[in-house]
Amino acid sequence: MPQPACRHLILILGDQLDEDSAAFDGFDAAIDVVLMIEAREESTHVWSSKARTVLFLSAMRHFAQGLRDRGWRVAYRAMDSEDDATLADGMRAAHEIYRPERVLGVEPGDQRVRLQIESAIQSIADLSDATRAKPSKPSMTWREDRHFLCSLPQFRRWAGQSASLRMEFFYRSMRQQYKVLMDGAKPAGGQWNFDAENRKGFGKTGPQHVPRPPVFATDAITREVIALVEQQLGGHPGDLGRFNWPVTREQALVALSDFITHRLPDFGRHQDAMWTGLDFGWHALLSSSLNLKLLNPLEVVQAAENAYRSRDLDLASVEGFIRQVLGWREFMRGVYFLDMPDLKTANHFGHERPLPAWYWTGDTHMNCMRQCISQTLANGYSHHIQRLMVTGMFGVTAQLSPQAVCDWYLAVYVDAVEWVELPNTAGMALFANGGRFTSKPYVASGAYVKRMSNYCTDCRYQPETRSGPGACPMTTLYWHFLDQHEAAFAANPRTALMVKHLKGMAAADREQLRSDAQAMLADLDSL
Repeated sequence: MPQPACRHLILILGDQLDEDSAAFDGFDAAIDVVLMIEAREESTHVWSSKARTVLFLSAMRHFAQGLRDRGWRVAYRAMDSEDDATLADGMRAAHEIYRPERVLGVEPGDQRVRLQIESAIQSIADLSDATRAKPSKPSMTWREDRHFLCSLPQFRRWAGQSASLRMEFFYRSMRQQYKVLMDGAKPAGGQWNFDAENRKGFGKTGPQHVPRPPVFATDAITREVIALVEQQLGGHPGDLGRFNWPVTREQALVALSDFITHRLPDFGRHQDAMWTGLDFGWHALLSSSLNLKLLNPLEVVQAAENAYRSRDLDLASVEGFIRQVLGWREFMRGVYFLDMPDLKTANHFGHERPLPAWYWTGDTHMNCMRQCISQTLANGYSHHIQRLMVTGMFGVTAQLSPQAVCDWYLAVYVDAVEWVELPNTAGMALFANGGRFTSKPYVASGAYVKRMSNYCTDCRYQPETRSGPGACPMTTLYWHFLDQHEAAFAANPRTALMVKHLKGMAAADREQLRSDAQAMLADLDSL
């Protein structure tokens, strides 16, 4: 049956679930159609965890239903019906059906996706030229993503031609622009950053009085998606038994309110601490909702500041949280678009080792890695220190390929979209871009993990031991990393002290360290 005339085919991607999207500007329900595609490749180009796929597909289906409830036409191409292999396949099929005058969309947060869509549109145009089917020749218009608080042109102006970027200065400019945590022209509390107050461990008693995050009921749509993923992607990593992520804006607002009420007051103090069985602690758990665009970053920031001013909350906690949203998140997006495509292949240290198999199972003798990876596979989540200073830090000192590690992060975390995942992983966790926006690699010995967690208590390895029986791989590989890069570290004021201790190591001990490290690197799967 012929479809009614279609003026605009409006493409909405899985991380663009924003009711106020620029894609909908000028929308006319009588002549425009919204297109959403569940492309199989989006779960297979990296080995995406089941939780990540369920979150995206369930949120997409809920969003599409909300548009239908408005009376809008939605062309929804589902994995269990149309079964498009790629977004390009879905684009071509939808264009054949609706023959739009124009395809509209908001700029994607993944350059791979943008290039694929543009290639599909060009192939349709080429076919139209070949068949002289001028009325069906499409054009593609990308609109700016106004979800973000710093536009890409604004970020480029801020960055200028500088070879080295620092988030702190960008963050201050954003605070001033949006008048967030400002008392007149000065920052609240008289300083911009309270990070030094937000690094406490739990001590021997462990975490106390931890509030539980809200529980979201699994409705019929989510149950259908879970069944679909188990059937068609059942061999993918992860577990759906604990799936509990917001899949609608209404649920995302509940998550925001719950965090502001129950966890923000104590968010900062232990935000870097880790503990066995402590999956969420006082963390916000809002990144997936922000990255799907179920929440707007400004409403999140304003909710935190309003709570600070109305309830006299701890400024260090509130500032630390706002810095992550208004500062780091916006900064990461700017860096991604500024530095692609080189960021994708960056490999400052020339590391090429493949991922140990246990990155996908958690089946390792290193308890810190086992705890963080097992938690990730169970929930599709771990917090920033578990990512940066455990799984990421090991990736650096174990000389793992940055591309392999980045693909793993993109696959296993429910909040992973390339614009935020890649610069965080390649640039911060792995130092693969050589310090574009970080002053030193984030590496430490097992002593750091022991100080910030109880993971070392039940581990076969000894965090203080760098060589010989019982030596901790985190510690051995850390010292080996310093040994390899001693000259470069000695020349950097931020790392000079780290390698100074190498001078006092006896030559025989240094040779033993190198030998032990090489043995570990040769058999990472057995660690």
